[in-house]
Amino acid sequence: MAAEHFVKIAILAAGAGGMYCGSCLRDNTLASALLRQKHQVRLIPLYTPLRTDMPSVAVDRVFYGGVNVYLQHATRLFRKTPRLVDWLLDSKWLLVLAGRLGANAAPAHLGALTLDVLRGEDGPVIKELRRLLDFLLGVVRPQVVSLPNLMFIGTARIFARELNIPVVCELTGEDVFLDALDEPHRSAAAAIIRSRAADVAKFVATSSFYADRMAAYLRVPRGRIDVVYSGLPREYLRAIPPAATKHPSRPPTVGYLARVCPEKGLERLVEAMLVLRQMPGMSAARLRVAGYMSPAQKAWLAALNKRIAASPLADGFDYVGEVDQARKRDFLQSIDVFSVPTVYEESKGIYVLESLAHGVPVVQPHHGAFPELIQRTGGGLLVSPGNASELASALAGLLGDPHRRADLGSAGRDAVFSTFTDDAMADNMLRVYQSVLENLP
Repeated sequence: MAAEHFVKIAILAAGAGGMYCGSCLRDNTLASALLRQKHQVRLIPLYTPLRTDMPSVAVDRVFYGGVNVYLQHATRLFRKTPRLVDWLLDSKWLLVLAGRLGANAAPAHLGALTLDVLRGEDGPVIKELRRLLDFLLGVVRPQVVSLPNLMFIGTARIFARELNIPVVCELTGEDVFLDALDEPHRSAAAAIIRSRAADVAKFVATSSFYADRMAAYLRVPRGRIDVVYSGLPREYLRAIPPAATKHPSRPPTVGYLARVCPEKGLERLVEAMLVLRQMPGMSAARLRVAGYMSPAQKAWLAALNKRIAASPLADGFDYVGEVDQARKRDFLQSIDVFSVPTVYEESKGIYVLESLAHGVPVVQPHHGAFPELIQRTGGGLLVSPGNASELASALAGLLGDPHRRADLGSAGRDAVFSTFTDDAMADNMLRVYQSVLENLP
């Protein structure tokens, strides 16, 4: 690629308070791949530092620090404080602590704060917006800015005007949060977002399903939303060994790797496992679970554990906690079939790609992004959402048929290694950036 075709890109990424977050991982993977292609990329954390399971390429500072944003929303005093005070409040340890505490807050309680951030230059956190703008103007000087989600659509107008560049906005699942806001905040947020949609040159969704959904939410033509599927890092894929044959002494094992919370469907999977264990040849079937659990979910998980302990699954349930990259590989190599039967309609499904990369077939509900991911990879089965018996039957069918399991796993693995890579994601995202640059007035 000729040097004049290299693009200067600012990718904003919203931190998740010290936990692994699918959107953070995706943004870091995208930035890393674009950097490898010699583009000039700055990955800029917002709210809190980013936590990634691959080497981070983010700049060593945080903008829109969560503590400062909250205080500037809550009181006029902190809208006038000197930079030294703001710098202290942006300390990484404090932001991570505040982020973890904030993760316990229900979306219904965050409506007023959400509106203040959405208002952009017309809201009370203008000081944070100006600081980020100054960094972009004075240090980064990008040709295009990529917003992490609709929560920051209020920045698009001032970025486009004062930087004189196009702004792209990713759509990565924020409707779950927006729909959980209490009224009148939910309707007010939708109104602001729709009024600001014209400030964005192009929206990018992580699946066709989500592009369709968000076109309706934003009330914009579907053609304004491109689809760029998530891709797994080259280094991650290279470290995966060839698919191994199941050890004969291992009982049939189902795996779940996602955030441990009600909306990801762990309870639904437990219900299916209870049905599965009553099926012929499945009395020893096990469920292995890994993933981050916020303090807010401790009581919920304790109640679920109590239920499991009093059930026939008592000797077949194993929660290993949050896992890093190496432990993730070990976990996925220890299971035979994978399932995260989400209650809500998932927009990304990166964990599906991770499972398939290890040659482990998936069984997912027939909603959200899952149908198109399974259609594109050939790596699994779809079942009716919320139907424990149907999920159990699909799991039993794969656990009891090693040849079919291997065929699906092999197809899924081949598709991920050829199509759902970081290079493919970067190439597709670059086409979006180049298209909005070509259409500049």
